[in-house]
Amino acid sequence: MLPHVGVGEFCETKKAYYFGYIIHRLLMCALGRRAEDDRDHYGNKRLDLAGPLLGGLFRMLFRKLTRDVRSYVQKCVDNGKEVNLQFAIKAKTITSGLKYSLATGNWGQANQAGTRAGVSQVLNRLTYASTLSHLRRLNSPIGREGKLAKPRQLHNSHWGMMCPAETPEGQACGLVKNLALMVYITVGSAANPILEFLEEWGTENFEEISPAVIPQAAKIFVNGCWVGIHRNPDLLVKTLRRLRRQIDVNTEVGVVRDIRLKELRLYTDYGRCSRPLFIVENQRLLIKKKHIRALQQRETPDEGWHDLVAKGFIEYIDTEEEETTMISMTIR
Repeated sequence: MLPHVGVGEFCETKKAYYFGYIIHRLLMCALGRRAEDDRDHYGNKRLDLAGPLLGGLFRMLFRKLTRDVRSYVQKCVDNGKEVNLQFAIKAKTITSGLKYSLATGNWGQANQAGTRAGVSQVLNRLTYASTLSHLRRLNSPIGREGKLAKPRQLHNSHWGMMCPAETPEGQACGLVKNLALMVYITVGSAANPILEFLEEWGTENFEEISPAVIPQAAKIFVNGCWVGIHRNPDLLVKTLRRLRRQIDVNTEVGVVRDIRLKELRLYTDYGRCSRPLFIVENQRLLIKKKHIRALQQRETPDEGWHDLVAKGFIEYIDTEEEETTMISMTIR
């Protein structure tokens, strides 16, 4: 159970603490001391893009290929025959599986349970605008005949992430959405650099602490896994955000400080909606007119958007971090 917490030999303590955390959250919700999680909040959702979908399909087909090779080799060993790799590896296993899914839109192996329909579609080339719209379209995996209104309605977390107007009429209204102009979907990065940073900056793991000290400290989560506690979360958050602006930490990393629950949640996974924001310090924009002029007069394309991010003028904030960040609606 709980494979995201760990699958090694010494994960029992972490899993015991995590089960206690789950039960505590459940009891608090049952007693009415805290609200239920909002399933329509985009901080609780992850988007499946083309890359991870194709990667998952290839992994499934490659496992089928390895199973076929294993069974063929086992038969040869049992019958005392010589193993011939040309007969063992069927080239059509992966090729035919990819072609089938891309041609029909049914994602998965043919004649197998768990396949999703309508994943791949023919790209609309009627006009340039329609092509862009089709490329940025989101499809919620909810039945069109459902009577629930909540999944179809606009949510506060859609601000800056989803277009509030572009959605079809009829049964798909509100279930098919379009990304906003500046939204960026995270690609994902390894969590190991974050875990190493936390270890260096005073995070205490479960082998070092007593359960009695947990309420006085902040719980640290990385991609949903409780990794330990920290006595000075303010300093940790400031350091993480400074390193993210200096590109010492991946710019996609989400830093969510929940003061009420005494939690610090860090995310490095893929599929989170984020958007770029100008950085303000001491009530002044860090980016100046001279930087805009230099951007307009640049000689090489390398000195563009990524250069502004690298210099710490712009940073990406995901949907969940937005709720813990003070954001001005205007420049003044």
